[in-house]
Amino acid sequence: MTTERIASVPRVDPSTTSGEREALEQWLDFHRATLASKCEGLDDAQLRTLSAPPSDLNLLGLVRHMAEVERGWFRRVLAGEKEAGWIYSTAEDSDRDIHATDEDTYEEAYATWQAEIAHARTLAAPHGLDDLGVGEHRTGRTFNLRWIYLHMIEEYARHNGHADLLRERIDGATGD
Repeated sequence: MTTERIASVPRVDPSTTSGEREALEQWLDFHRATLASKCEGLDDAQLRTLSAPPSDLNLLGLVRHMAEVERGWFRRVLAGEKEAGWIYSTAEDSDRDIHATDEDTYEEAYATWQAEIAHARTLAAPHGLDDLGVGEHRTGRTFNLRWIYLHMIEEYARHNGHADLLRERIDGATGD
């Protein structure tokens, strides 16, 4: 059973002639849209389908995880929003974002993820690529916006590879 509850997110190929900042933002948006496209047309049960034992990885969990990652890097590290706690993870289950239950829905996860993306864009907009984040990272290191963008692209690219395999396992769909 498939559903089209969430509107399709347009995937726009990044420009081949843009400047550095525009290129970073376009590639990040491309990868964000790629993850959304891997989830399109699937119902919640399909989105909870686990990859392969012993892994708990699933598409719904990846969306929830990326909401956590967006929040962590842009709210906590770039902007220093100390009150921006975890969305899904808990002290009892630090991987709660990945561990989707029958009560967890894609509608909620998608809305949360999109809200974090919108907030990330707002927080990044006034900063230059060399501007340092004012928040604390668990490593104690400081990161500039360029590094955060590059890391986010890497994070999405890695998880989009996982999403490719998950989607193919669920219904045989392949593609980029």
